Amino acid sequence: MTSVTDPVMNTPPWVRLFRAPNPGPMTLEGTNTWVIPSDDGALVVDPGPDIAEHLAAVADTGRVRGVLLTHAHADHAEGLARFAALTGGAGIVNPEPGERLIHGDMTITTLATPGHTQDSVSFRVTGAVDGVFTGDTILGRGSTSVLWPDGDLGDYLDSLRLLAQQGPVVVLPGHGPIRPDCRAAAEEYLAHRLKRLEQVSAARESGARTARDVVEIVYADVDRSLWPAAEATVEAQLEYLSSRDGEHNSPAGRWGTA
Repeated sequence: MTSVTDPVMNTPPWVRLFRAPNPGPMTLEGTNTWVIPSDDGALVVDPGPDIAEHLAAVADTGRVRGVLLTHAHADHAEGLARFAALTGGAGIVNPEPGERLIHGDMTITTLATPGHTQDSVSFRVTGAVDGVFTGDTILGRGSTSVLWPDGDLGDYLDSLRLLAQQGPVVVLPGHGPIRPDCRAAAEEYLAHRLKRLEQVSAARESGARTARDVVEIVYADVDRSLWPAAEATVEAQLEYLSSRDGEHNSPAGRWGTA
């Protein structure tokens, strides 16, 4: 059953939350689909998975002007075709980085925030109450995955620094609850990533020979159902460390596979 506008999340008055019924270790309570109403038609951020009742609930809110898509992972984008059919053809209207999309009394700009995926973007909203839609770049709780080879840790760290520059505005994430302060969340994520890099580097120096070896040391306290994602994240960390050290061969070539 789709959750609609959870008041516990302190949703800003200019946006509505529809949470898809696809909970799991990687999606938390489910994918957050955000609807920004306007007299000219709503904008929908990440329609979500192809779940008929979820997409119908979002479409039933009224005329839809277009879709803002943070990235192409299935839990955010799989429902695009069905949603377009339900809404008379609403398609992706992401403004190019540097361009502005006027929506009612709000201005929406795209922030290029690759790292989780190569195509990841965030959307900065400026208006009566500012906010940032971050997709999976910053989640409502916990840390996100940076899965090699689509994920790139160097890009991700740069994206977190860009999000930190947005200041203490509300974060509207792709999963989990709202965060009240984008700068604080981004700095928390940066500190977490740098700590993990130190741990991965130490595991490498202690003799870890594969990404799986590193996971068993560094992610020993993480639920084992998340180890496959952790392993791909370690591949991204090893690639980053290799690049930083001036070594350009891939971690798979240097370390083998688990």
